[in-house]
Amino acid sequence: MATEGLGFEARKLIRGAAAATLATSAEGQPFASLVTPAAAGDLTPLLLLSSLSEHTRHLRAEPRCSLLFVGAPESANPQTAPRVTVTGLAEPVPAEEVPPLKARWLARHPYAALYADFGDFALWRIRPGGALLVGGFARATRLRLADLLPDPAAVAALATAESDIVGHVNDDHPDAVEAIATGLHGAAPGAWRIVAVDMDGCDLAQGESVLRHHWPAPVADADGVRAALIRAAREARARPTA
Repeated sequence: MATEGLGFEARKLIRGAAAATLATSAEGQPFASLVTPAAAGDLTPLLLLSSLSEHTRHLRAEPRCSLLFVGAPESANPQTAPRVTVTGLAEPVPAEEVPPLKARWLARHPYAALYADFGDFALWRIRPGGALLVGGFARATRLRLADLLPDPAAVAALATAESDIVGHVNDDHPDAVEAIATGLHGAAPGAWRIVAVDMDGCDLAQGESVLRHHWPAPVADADGVRAALIRAAREARARPTA
C-alpha cells in the first residue's frame, strides 16, 4: 500500500479511538496511562487533562510523549490488532483556541460534559512529530509526518463548511444519519446526529453514544462529504434487515 494509503489507515485509527495509551516520563522513568483523545480536523490529538493527574505533571516538566491507538484484532491473537504510535510534543491549548477545540473534544466524549468545566481540567494537544503504523502481526511501517497528516487545503475547506454540513444533514436528512448508524454500524435505532466532520469521516452521536463512520477514501471539500454520505445512506438502506 502506498504511503498515502497508509497515512489514511493511521488517521482512521486515530480519529476512531475512544481511548488511547499516553506515554510520559518523569526523571527518566517511563509512565503509561489511559486517556480519552479526540482529533482536531488537522489530526492534532486533543486531551482533556486534570492538573491532579500524574501524567499532566509529567507533561509540564517534559512535553515529549507518545500516544498509542489500537484497533480491533483480526483474531484471538492481540498482536493482529492494527495500531499506530504517534510521537510528539504536548502543550496546553491557548485560551483563545479552546472553545472550538473543546467543543470538538466534547462531541467525541459527551459524557464528560459533567466535569469538563471543573477548574482542574484543561485542554491539551499533542503536536505530532511522526508515527509508526503496525497493520497487524509483523506489519510495521514508519510514517513521515507528511504521509500521516491530512491535506491542509482539505482541512481548511472542511473547517469552513463543517457547521453548514452538520446543520443541513441533521435538519433535512435525519433518516439518512440513522440509517448509516444502524445499517452500517449495528447501532440501536434512535435520534442519531452528525456532530463532527473531517476529510476522513464523521462522528455520529445519540445521547452519550458516539460512533465513527469512515469515508471510503479521504475527501477534499463539502461536495466530497455530500457524495460520501449519499453513498453510505444508499448502502445502509440496501442492506437486508434482520
